[in-house]
Amino acid sequence: MSNPDQIQRVLFEEIDIRGVVVGLKDSYREVMDRHQYPPVIQQVLGEMMAAVSLLSSTLKFDGRLMLQAAGEGSVKVLMAEINHQHDLRAIARFDGDLPEQAGFRDLLKEGRLALTIEPENGKRYQGVVPLEGDNLSQCLQAYFEQSEQLPTQLHLAVDDEQAAGMLLQVMPAEGNSEEDWDRISHLGSTLKSEELLTLDNETLLFRLFHEEKCRLYDADELQFGCDCTRERCGNALKFMTQDELLEICEEDGEVGISCQFCNEQYHFDKTDILAMFSDSAAVDKSDQVH
Repeated sequence: MSNPDQIQRVLFEEIDIRGVVVGLKDSYREVMDRHQYPPVIQQVLGEMMAAVSLLSSTLKFDGRLMLQAAGEGSVKVLMAEINHQHDLRAIARFDGDLPEQAGFRDLLKEGRLALTIEPENGKRYQGVVPLEGDNLSQCLQAYFEQSEQLPTQLHLAVDDEQAAGMLLQVMPAEGNSEEDWDRISHLGSTLKSEELLTLDNETLLFRLFHEEKCRLYDADELQFGCDCTRERCGNALKFMTQDELLEICEEDGEVGISCQFCNEQYHFDKTDILAMFSDSAAVDKSDQVH
């Protein structure tokens, strides 16, 4: 496949165009194995994981990038997220019967798509992506071309074991970017999903752009990662009252909560609940990150 669990930027040495290639294998399987999603959800969630990984290549600060989709039909929420340490996670929420095969827009009735940037220090930014294409690639391409005025080509591919993607985009600069873009985007449009999933990055780059002066940067590793902690999940219980939580403890012996992303289980007994609502004590902390 395209290099597994790595992201690599492509340098076009003489033209104002950037490229990025990503391959997901273990990180993709971690998400799918923890939730046992049906194939139609695996397909679209894998595309979102590849897409958010590609888009993260522009992050120049500590923080996270999220791609979120919400709809009014059976599929309620789709989300993929990556941080500056290249920890990747994703989740889907749906109910009812789903078709065996369906496109991105078909799954998201009255759908909304948003790209969110959350710096650890700084202002949160969110851009709304109109669902103006039949698939995720087309929706994101339209967003960059209309909102950012950056001609963009995005390729996404998913199978049972992996996800992959390639992004080509004009960089804001003076020069013959329109003529260069016509040439590069035409070459990029010949890329097949099978090639994206099976070829290593150097072979892929040579096959598409062997007449261009371009090269790959050193790769950055990607991995599944969840930043949930016992303390954070305990705080999430505070939407209930102390009496309600103590009543659950009386009946079940403890209160359990699981992280929606990684399914890690956290358990709180009566002592924990009393500490949670005390001004002078706190729930036992854990720095566990998955």
